[in-house]
Amino acid sequence: MKFQLAINMERMTPAIDMRDVERHTLEMVQMADEGGFEIVWSAEHHALEMTIAPNPFQILTWWAAHTSRIRLGTAVVVAPYWHPINVAGEAALVDLYSGGRLEFGIGSGAYQREFDRMYPGLKQSEGYRYLQEMLPVVIALWQGDYEHKGEFWSFPTATSVPKPLQKPHPPIWVAARAPVTYDYAVKNSCNILSWPLTRPMSEVELYKQRLDTALAENPGKPRPIFATMRHTAVYEHKDEWEVPVKAAIYQLGRFENLFKNLGDVENGFAAGAELEDLTNRDEYNPKMLRENLMFGTPDEIIRKLKLYAELGVDHFTYYASLGLGQKEQKRSLELFTNEVMPAFA
Repeated sequence: MKFQLAINMERMTPAIDMRDVERHTLEMVQMADEGGFEIVWSAEHHALEMTIAPNPFQILTWWAAHTSRIRLGTAVVVAPYWHPINVAGEAALVDLYSGGRLEFGIGSGAYQREFDRMYPGLKQSEGYRYLQEMLPVVIALWQGDYEHKGEFWSFPTATSVPKPLQKPHPPIWVAARAPVTYDYAVKNSCNILSWPLTRPMSEVELYKQRLDTALAENPGKPRPIFATMRHTAVYEHKDEWEVPVKAAIYQLGRFENLFKNLGDVENGFAAGAELEDLTNRDEYNPKMLRENLMFGTPDEIIRKLKLYAELGVDHFTYYASLGLGQKEQKRSLELFTNEVMPAFA
């Protein structure tokens, strides 16, 4: 099993200095680079302090300048917010600047609140159609001159400038949950980013079944890399479990607000949803979070991760951004690198 890091510039309250967030984020990325992580991922989100990522390519260029070997991924470029020529050129430029380290992740978008601002009138549930039109266009632009006449974009002959260093192009990833997306990923040779949120291991098994089904229905297609992401916190003593769980509940309440477009966002800071009023409130039970998320001592984390490896998860994505304090985040990553990863070498 290989390991990835997903991390955001995360500011949960106005009391946190943005300069501290910037410094901390880069230090975490450098720790992952030195510690043997395969890929680090930057998201794309807009007008939200919880996830400060208005341009993932700019973030990756910053990380590229301060790392040496770790690969640099977009998780994900939100297709409806971009033009294909912009995406092709920006991505290729990061590949050039980083010495060929780009991993290109593309998706359909997460929050209706963002769609209401970035693409008014478009429903989040329709975003996948933009992804499916954009991806082959970007690949064509990376190859050379290309003219496009599509449903969402049309333009005369153009090409990507510059071209990616990696040939035929950087590895491609899609965020996948629905069966149709697994089928699309297999048909188009895309690796898979999956996120079972706070749900139990059965959700990971479901995603693996969807991958297996897509492979069976597309004979001859190569098996993509299957990555699964979990909020992760490693601590030295079992009685420390409440610290990351409380942080996760605080952050996830704000995630629910944004995911369900409940409103109540002031100056970029989302209020927390009333979890007891949610139909999925059982997903935020503290004991359930402790078990389902990648929380535990090094031995507990190894036990959990072995279940993922046995299931067929190729890469585990360590999601560091869960509202945990910066000191605790660094100690967790240090323990994971030094005491967990060697068990999977």
